[in-house]
Amino acid sequence: MNNNLINSEVPSYFPITLRIDGTRIVIIGGGRIAARKIRLLLRKNVQIEVYAQTFNKELQTYEKEKLIKFCSPLLNENDFIQNAKDATLIFITTDNHDYNTHISLWAKKLNIPVCTVDNAELSTFITPSIIDRNPVQIAISTGGSAPVLGRRIRQKIEPLLGQFIGPLASFIGKHRNWAKEILSTHQERQRLWERFIDGYGTSLISQQKEKQAFDFLKNIAKESFLKKGEVWLVGAGPGDPDLLTIKALHHLQNADVILYDNLLSPKILDYIRRDALLFFVGKQKNHHTLKQEEINDSLIKYAQQGKRVLRLKGGDPFIFGRGGEEAEALMHAEIPFKIIPGISASNGCAAYAGIPLTHRECAQACLFLTGHTKKTDQLNLPWENMIFKDQTLVIYMGLSSLPLLCKTLIDKGLDQTWPAAAIEKGTFHDQQVIIGNLKTLPDLVMQKKIGSPVLIIIGQVIHHRVT
Repeated sequence: MNNNLINSEVPSYFPITLRIDGTRIVIIGGGRIAARKIRLLLRKNVQIEVYAQTFNKELQTYEKEKLIKFCSPLLNENDFIQNAKDATLIFITTDNHDYNTHISLWAKKLNIPVCTVDNAELSTFITPSIIDRNPVQIAISTGGSAPVLGRRIRQKIEPLLGQFIGPLASFIGKHRNWAKEILSTHQERQRLWERFIDGYGTSLISQQKEKQAFDFLKNIAKESFLKKGEVWLVGAGPGDPDLLTIKALHHLQNADVILYDNLLSPKILDYIRRDALLFFVGKQKNHHTLKQEEINDSLIKYAQQGKRVLRLKGGDPFIFGRGGEEAEALMHAEIPFKIIPGISASNGCAAYAGIPLTHRECAQACLFLTGHTKKTDQLNLPWENMIFKDQTLVIYMGLSSLPLLCKTLIDKGLDQTWPAAAIEKGTFHDQQVIIGNLKTLPDLVMQKKIGSPVLIIIGQVIHHRVT
């Protein structure tokens, strides 16, 4: 475990859904805050006991309706043990700090989860903001640090969820055993429900047409796609996870197997479903985790097993991403595949650096090139096409060959003062942009200790940079 990732000053909470049917819930206090907690609990099949000296009108109404039970306040530890030792949860809602502290201490001694409202130090759990579409529940927690923010997030999410979400979940629950009888594997059943939810099924449930929804479900179960594998070649964008496309996100959350490279933000991997198989197949200069042929074979192997395989690449898969080679291998193996483009490194990094790739005054063309050298340390590039002055050059993977690149361009005819820039970790929060020219840029990059990934841009467009 990397202890540097843990901030000991911030309490750590792990979200769970606790089954509380038939259990005792103890509320300490009889005022407005207690009533607020009880309103949430009344939706559940629990026994609610309220310990207080006085009770407000709302609680008195609940008590008359036999929804809650009034009890005398707990005045000492023995009293607490005798009355509350079997409680499943305890909520403390009074404004008496000393009394709250004692109740919290006694609860902790008995390992009873306790929540003291507006006091995280006296709590072993907290109540999140909740969206309830029974049986669907969505909880938003800020770890007790910003409850108002949690409520605001809930207010933004709630309108996105129609009232049909609860009935939809109930329908799925009702027919789960039927699906198990019809389809033998978890993979097939998962795809069945994904197709139902993403397709016409959700609409039918929202219209309360349950019979038609079940007919639609039965038709999906007959489709052969439930057993077939396929491959998705997906561009993850240049780095910033906010640049991931909606379509890429959707496929990330539905893939069974993911092969990813080393140009990705770790946050993008957080979007992957937890039960997916994850394999790192990244490449660096002179060091490949897997050869390209082995990656192709892995894509084919898992797809032939009926898996939905996602090949996740930085930038766009068809711009220096070997997506074309992988697509050809899949086509020859007769594996179904689709290509999901991403924002390329050239577009994303240049935009974040404020450098236009084309400009009406100075650049009517743009060349994308790779700066990888051969084993002989020679750059095999179309030099004669690179020295036109009304264009922009964008060089991927050109850090190690930058001195040779700049020298050769000067030797071929570009002025040594021709503008050049290097963008390190483009679109990431620690992006660096180095501005120079063909003569100065290699030394500037060395002085700044720039490391991969780096994008090189050469051309007059650099003079039009906006910051």
